Amino acid sequence: MRNVNYPIYDVDRHFYEPPEAFLTHLPKEFRKEFQYVQVNGRTKLAVGGVLSDYIPNPTFDVVAAPGSHEKWYRGDNPEGLSLREVGGEPIPSDPAFFDGEAHLKVMDEQKIHAGLFIPTLASVIEERLADKPQVIAALMHSSNRWLAEGCGFARENRLFPVPMVNLYDVDRAVEELEFVLKSGARVVGIRPAPVAGTRNPLEGRAPGHPEFDPFWARVNEAKIFVMLHVSDSGYDKVNRWWTAGGKGEFRPFEKEPFGEVLDWMGRAISDTLASLVCHGVFDRFPDVRVASLENGSNWLEPLLERLALNYKKMPRAFKQDPVASFKKHVFISPFYEDPVLRICEVMGDNRVLFGSDWPHPEGLSHPWDFFKDIEDLSDAQAQRVMSTNLKGLLEGVRD
Repeated sequence: MRNVNYPIYDVDRHFYEPPEAFLTHLPKEFRKEFQYVQVNGRTKLAVGGVLSDYIPNPTFDVVAAPGSHEKWYRGDNPEGLSLREVGGEPIPSDPAFFDGEAHLKVMDEQKIHAGLFIPTLASVIEERLADKPQVIAALMHSSNRWLAEGCGFARENRLFPVPMVNLYDVDRAVEELEFVLKSGARVVGIRPAPVAGTRNPLEGRAPGHPEFDPFWARVNEAKIFVMLHVSDSGYDKVNRWWTAGGKGEFRPFEKEPFGEVLDWMGRAISDTLASLVCHGVFDRFPDVRVASLENGSNWLEPLLERLALNYKKMPRAFKQDPVASFKKHVFISPFYEDPVLRICEVMGDNRVLFGSDWPHPEGLSHPWDFFKDIEDLSDAQAQRVMSTNLKGLLEGVRD
């Protein structure tokens, strides 16, 4: 057993949003764009006037148990059960799945000192309202204001909810950023994807383009960090392009081999980080730090190899070595099934973050179980991954 005499910092903890998270402060003119409706006796979500099954039960009154999908993600499924079968029967939701104060009590039981508190249902918004940036901004502000007035953004200096921002209208994005900063936010989240604001993906904009510099400049000045958490980034369109004529909706809990092998998750985060490097965000704003959460790591080395090769091909196109820049500005939270020691070797152990994903079913039911997955790390490496690195980000440390 490892001797742990330091506080544990968990970068990937979640809450399930109740309807009031979005509706309490949403202006009336946008209410029709985000509705909880009854369909055959069940509450469903209608976004932009279209029923969504992205989250099968948007009330979250019952959910898959924390960690119930772990065997699936570890590849331990010899009977070939479906994800739903692996997860078992749903359970009634606990208050800690919704409420900051109740969540802190569970953190005490789990011996977790501090952690981020990340929205769940918010990931439905941008892809389904891609041609309605005003609605996106209004929903995000409504949710952020609800968080600020309820849990707060730094509860007891231990629980740090993550406000979400859309960059399409950069002035509005900076205004939202100022609001959450004044409310105490230590981190802000953006979707790892082209910036949503137009239905045509060919008209999308990369988040690293200079037109979004006012946002990155304020992040740089404030020394908060930016969360890039897995979301519906629109990349399942590629699967549906091959199989369904581009029609349908991304349903992340309905698994089939082709869609998973296409790697909708890894491609989205890889492309997003490539934009930040290649479009010069880290050159222009040296104090910007970003954290990739719940995106795994199987995309990491191929991306670094492509950056290194293209630096050799086009050295004048980069102001600095892109691989070195990446390793300075990017933090990675690996999956529990990932080779954490290898990620430490590639990135440096000062750029790797522990995340339990609690209480999501794909996470760990007992966050300290992650120590079993890092038995090959030294004590010093484990302390950085489990504590020091996130503590530093939350405190604005820059190294």
